[in-house]
Amino acid sequence: MKITLDYNNVMTNYVGRYGVKESDIAALNPQINAAAAAMKSKRAIMAWRDLPYNQAEAVKGIKAYVDGIKDSIDAFVVLGIGGSALGPMAVQQAINNPYYNELPRNRRGGFPKFYVADNVDPEKLAYLFTVIEPEKSLFNVITKSGSTSETMSQFMIIKELLENRLGKSAKEHIVCTTDSEKGNLIKIAKREGYKTFYIPSAIGGRFSELTPVGLLPAAFCGIDIESLLKGAAVMDEICSVDSIEKNPAYMFAILNYIALNQGKNISVMMPYADSLKYMADWFAQLWAESLGKRYDVNGNEVWVGQTPVKSLGVTDQHSQVQLYTEGPSDKIIVFISVEQYRETITIPRLYSDIPGLGFLGGVTQNQLIQTELMATEYALLKSGKPNMTITLPEVNENTVGQLLYFFEIATAFAGELLQVNAFDQPGVEEGKNAAYAMFGRPGYEEKKRELDARPAKNEKYII
Repeated sequence: MKITLDYNNVMTNYVGRYGVKESDIAALNPQINAAAAAMKSKRAIMAWRDLPYNQAEAVKGIKAYVDGIKDSIDAFVVLGIGGSALGPMAVQQAINNPYYNELPRNRRGGFPKFYVADNVDPEKLAYLFTVIEPEKSLFNVITKSGSTSETMSQFMIIKELLENRLGKSAKEHIVCTTDSEKGNLIKIAKREGYKTFYIPSAIGGRFSELTPVGLLPAAFCGIDIESLLKGAAVMDEICSVDSIEKNPAYMFAILNYIALNQGKNISVMMPYADSLKYMADWFAQLWAESLGKRYDVNGNEVWVGQTPVKSLGVTDQHSQVQLYTEGPSDKIIVFISVEQYRETITIPRLYSDIPGLGFLGGVTQNQLIQTELMATEYALLKSGKPNMTITLPEVNENTVGQLLYFFEIATAFAGELLQVNAFDQPGVEEGKNAAYAMFGRPGYEEKKRELDARPAKNEKYII
């Protein structure tokens, strides 16, 4: 049971002049070969590549911890941002009932409700306490550095709240996921006696879903984390071949690279399954933060990157597809299709006397959503707009593990083609440093002076 990539509708013999020719791919052979060689030679420093094989001890510890505490809590709350929030949200949405938190506990398999506090909007955090009881909740603080202002501010608020209500037993309601040696959070965890799981030091946040960052929240939602890792291993094997005709992640990266060079600087990710809605959100961070770079690996100013856009079929056929079919040719569309949905609903045979409705009678919604995808694909094809389809045989832990790993491999390979470092984020760091400086964090005095020297706003331009 493996996912597949269908890129027929990217090729010129299907979509015409805005597509990709086989000769376009062949012309890239030197870069493709160099990128493939780099993926092999750099595997040792791409620590996330080995996660499908080296997380057995972490999984054992996670499962034991979950089994020991899940019955005593009503809610599991992730405190994280970026990959620390998007990954857990994507996997939970993919695998579990979309109304998971509304189900009675026995229909959740005895597992707690699941929440993610990923922003510092004060309303969102305050309102969280209107639906959970902190003293019956477990808070998972996720930050490798322990200096992520958003996450650590939430942690400090909740720590004080718990200690005011529970005293010394407050520590039983906090679990940390962080670096094993470096950073503020590991120091705090050791001082306070918090249960802690570790993020491998060489793995960045957006590539960390198959570490305890994602595995712990998934396990608290009853998700089979071993199957997630096995799915990733399946995709690793598939994507270990050099032949791009047999390597879907490499081909995905190549086609997007060519599309970008053709001026298609927008990549639309459009799952036709509500279960995969947040997979598009997770992908958006992975693709944008990894590939949007001002400088290449040689220090040249290049300003590259492809803007990811999140969409949802069928919903966004009624809001975005008009632009995709008849708007500018600056996009490549990526559908995610599901062959077998987990439920089947048949539309009743009503209103047979009304031609505009009667045809739906006896049709399943499964057929309807798959037909709508085919129709959208055709509309784009007719307009000459390149699109490709990733298909999951069904949505389960194994195929989701494959999909996560597929996108990670594709992102790393695209970074090699673009000759950028796909594993740093200097633009993000600039914003973080500016925030630190404005709050007077020690060590950021020069940045504060730089901020103070920025041009004053002109009232003329404020209306």
